Amino acid sequence: MPDVRLASPQGRWILFTTVLGSGMALLDSTVVNIALPRIGEDLDADLAALQWTVNAYLVTLAGLILLGGALGDRFGRRRVFVVGVLWFAAASLLCGIAPNEGVLIAARALQGAGGALLTPGSLALIQASFHPDDRGRAVGLWSGFGGIGAAVGPFLGGWLVDGPGWRWVFLINVPLALLCAPVALRHVPESSGGPAKGRFDVLGAVLGAVALALVTYALIGAGDGSLLVVVSAVAGLAAAVGFVLVEKRRPGPMMPLEIFASRQFSAVNGVTLCVYAAFGGFFFLAALQLQVVVGWSALAAGTALLPTTALMLLLSARSGELADRIGPRLPLTAGPLLCAAGVLMMLRVGPGASYAADVLPALLVLGLGMVALVAPLTASVLASVDVARAGLASGVNNAAARAAGLLAVAALPLLAGMGPEAFRQPDRFDAAFDRAMLLCAGILVIGALLAAATVRRPAPGCRRPECRTHGSVAVPPLEADPRRGSGIA
Repeated sequence: MPDVRLASPQGRWILFTTVLGSGMALLDSTVVNIALPRIGEDLDADLAALQWTVNAYLVTLAGLILLGGALGDRFGRRRVFVVGVLWFAAASLLCGIAPNEGVLIAARALQGAGGALLTPGSLALIQASFHPDDRGRAVGLWSGFGGIGAAVGPFLGGWLVDGPGWRWVFLINVPLALLCAPVALRHVPESSGGPAKGRFDVLGAVLGAVALALVTYALIGAGDGSLLVVVSAVAGLAAAVGFVLVEKRRPGPMMPLEIFASRQFSAVNGVTLCVYAAFGGFFFLAALQLQVVVGWSALAAGTALLPTTALMLLLSARSGELADRIGPRLPLTAGPLLCAAGVLMMLRVGPGASYAADVLPALLVLGLGMVALVAPLTASVLASVDVARAGLASGVNNAAARAAGLLAVAALPLLAGMGPEAFRQPDRFDAAFDRAMLLCAGILVIGALLAAATVRRPAPGCRRPECRTHGSVAVPPLEADPRRGSGIA
């Protein structure tokens, strides 16, 4: 029985180190987009390389995050968390000193693998360490401070890019990790999920990551029409089929396919794919639009995007309470429609755009839509499966959102007609950005229609989210199984 009290010195140290560890991964997911134009200029990289700078991280993170939670249960949550922190720091150092785009992309993939270890591990340590009477408040503080970190991220990223340079967006993780790891080793108790049993589903994790990587490569390079692109697409689809077959036949799969027997779970994950694909594409392109077309500095562009995160941080808990009273169907229908309206309002953002008249209203509407849908989405995921599988359901939903975002970043520039040098040609980028916003709005409308047709009020007594406050615009909250402490049930 965990017995650390939140008010004790050890409790405060545990909260500090878990927030710091998860904050590093969250920070990178929000600040790198701001740095992309400078990275492209400094490394003479084309748009495809910038897409891979974002997606290499997401491929390994989305593909391995479920396995990361299982490793913590087996080998010790603190141990795996510390390994993840140090791994993430080493990969960040490699990103910061990368001499060319190839090294940067490879280092970003390594960063994602480290993030897959520390992201579920940070919440797992909260769940496994604190006394049951304090655990809910500790999770609330963990998610709240994480939301503050997400809000500060774009501002900090812009300041670093305009000041010491884009490399410090990555290098800043090194001193944070060197502070986080010793504190964890000294103050955080070790815990695990019980006696080891069965084998890890490494094959499933590898096939999932390879499928995402190959399909992403095919989408980014589709404009070339080369034989390599065609082979990558076919191989990616084959790896995806292999993943499904392995998960179906393996005794202890990373992602048991029977969880999708719940029609509600499948439907809510369909909504997740739609809305987070739109969000991933929007935030990738909006950061470029504000700098390439409007002509703002990285700091101004990063600060401009703060309202969405701030609104989620301030109102997500109240949105969850409202959804508890009225049910999730209306928020999950109205939320994507509001987001679609906000995205369409970004069509006014072009050369000479005004922040107060053009950018801010769009981001406020988008932010209110995100507030309306994120908390009910998480609640619906948890309510759609047995309580024993709530942690697994959350992990699958979190991974699905990341996969949707990376596929959107790969596909949207292609569908919008952006060429390899688009971000160096403001007029062409502006026209392609407008087409991309129309596509994002359409995806959000599809998500709203799917929610209206399929989402139902959860049964009484189902599992409720513990992360009531949320500030990340990239993924839904990650919930743990309180009996095991990880995202794997």
